Amino acid sequence: MEMLPIRRAILSVTDKSGLVDFARFLQAQGVEMVSTGGTKKKLLEAGLAVRSVSEVTGFPEILGGRVKTLHPHVHAGILADKDDPAHMYTLKELNLAPFDLICVNLYNFAEAVQKTLEDKQAVEQIDIGGPTMLRASAKNFHSIAVIPDPACYSECIEEMKANNNCLSLAFRKRMSVKTFALTSTYDQMITEYLSRS
Repeated sequence: MEMLPIRRAILSVTDKSGLVDFARFLQAQGVEMVSTGGTKKKLLEAGLAVRSVSEVTGFPEILGGRVKTLHPHVHAGILADKDDPAHMYTLKELNLAPFDLICVNLYNFAEAVQKTLEDKQAVEQIDIGGPTMLRASAKNFHSIAVIPDPACYSECIEEMKANNNCLSLAFRKRMSVKTFALTSTYDQMITEYLSRS
């Protein structure tokens, strides 16, 4: 898919800088927004319309927030190949909706490193659902856009403005590369931290 219309998005971020303005732009373009925890709260406080991930999955956040987005109602919508009729048929049969944009940034593990927390505390700052959504979206850049950093919001907005609320394949591929670089750095930081004696 060369040009991807943006109609449905997940926003789930630790770094909330620029979030409200980005979400306000998306809402003005008619994008349905789905979110989690603190991100959802921030968007609601700004007067924006947002659905909870729990509403989409039909399942509550559990284990102290460790399990929120790890669900077929989320990941089928992220990983579906929109150019594959069989994938789209499966979504329809199972009453699942595809996502078009995933805006995620990760728990701040660098902060845990600076605090030199005990391992049991530090591992709570290792993001699982975030990297999973990021990597799934980055893999499927032919069918979905991933926005892994607040620094990318303005470029995404400009791209959508220039393309009638669509994102080009070239833009999506650039974001995919950026995403894999970010998740790789994140994993390396965790590896180095846990390797300390």
